[in-house]
Amino acid sequence: MLNSYVTQPIHREPAILVLEDGRVARGQSYGALGATFGEAVFNTGMTGYQETLTDPSYHRQVVIMTAPHIGNTGVNDEDGESERIWVAGYVIRDPSRVSSNWRATRGLEDELRDQGIVGICGVDTRALTRHLRECGAMRVGIFTGEQASRPVAGLLAQVQSSPSMAGANLTDAVTTTKEYTVPSIGTREFNVVAVDLGIKTMTPHRLSERGVEVQVVPSLVTTAEIMAMNPDGVFFSNGPGDPATADATIKLMSEVLTARVPVFGICFGNQILGRALGLETYKLRYGHRGINSPVQDLRTGRVSVTAHNHGFAVEAPRGGPFQTPFGAAEVSHVCLNDDVIEGLRCLDVPAFSVQYHPEAAAGPHDAAGLFDEFVDLMRAGR
Repeated sequence: MLNSYVTQPIHREPAILVLEDGRVARGQSYGALGATFGEAVFNTGMTGYQETLTDPSYHRQVVIMTAPHIGNTGVNDEDGESERIWVAGYVIRDPSRVSSNWRATRGLEDELRDQGIVGICGVDTRALTRHLRECGAMRVGIFTGEQASRPVAGLLAQVQSSPSMAGANLTDAVTTTKEYTVPSIGTREFNVVAVDLGIKTMTPHRLSERGVEVQVVPSLVTTAEIMAMNPDGVFFSNGPGDPATADATIKLMSEVLTARVPVFGICFGNQILGRALGLETYKLRYGHRGINSPVQDLRTGRVSVTAHNHGFAVEAPRGGPFQTPFGAAEVSHVCLNDDVIEGLRCLDVPAFSVQYHPEAAAGPHDAAGLFDEFVDLMRAGR
């Protein structure tokens, strides 16, 4: 039986989107009324808008959805990747007036309104996406109601004075405030400490399915605290912000590598491993965000369709092993769209990472085997 919800009210206030280069898009309010600022990025996923909204890696970003029709399956209590919506703002073309799904408990716009998320609808999201592809991700403001009628020059000045993503240290804003445990499903075989840099709910669940008990800890955890938990492995999660600012986490990664505890990192965790290895990171022109990016494993030649959400990437030597403070390492994966490095593997210490999301909520599941590789690495380390 379908649960159906009609979003109320249907009447919408005027809204305006202003990019930092002066480009303007006018539409109607969607969600809460007010003003919001962030980095304008686009997500190419055709499904999974609830998982996108609740991904902590989107902290301080205004997400433009390339799928034209949003909200048709409503919102439920199972698919959130954290306890709240993290996006700074939301941009869609056509909002669904009715949401119908047997798992739905409320409408999407009602959820946005309840959590104070300012959005805009009725704009040409294809044109905005092409603009960001050509000009790069940039700061943006959304203004609704009375603010939408103010002079654009004044609104633009507010956008241009808002914080930039480059140089932003955001992990402390999204990490858990206290340690918690996700028990293994079935027999407990391994104990993993997961450093929460903006972790998604599905990640420890994927580990627990493999007989792993996961202790999720705040980003400011110390190496001594981790080692006191006697972990079989340490996981470094995804998260928002500029990895060049994450000095404490880079130091933590270096100390764990020195202790030779098996390490697996994803997304932001991949960038942290790279910097601990002495590599540089850089800001991508417009990033990878969606659930349809082709990545090749250079070890096997296999291509996986993968889920992404990152605006920074690692620079590393190609074509074979290179030397680091922890011995030899190599580039293990690359993106077939733009040749961005998508994975690193250490050859002399037990550590590897990927730039994408193998937990893949919402899909695809091509990369799920990376969790098995982590289990194998921990088993070999015993």
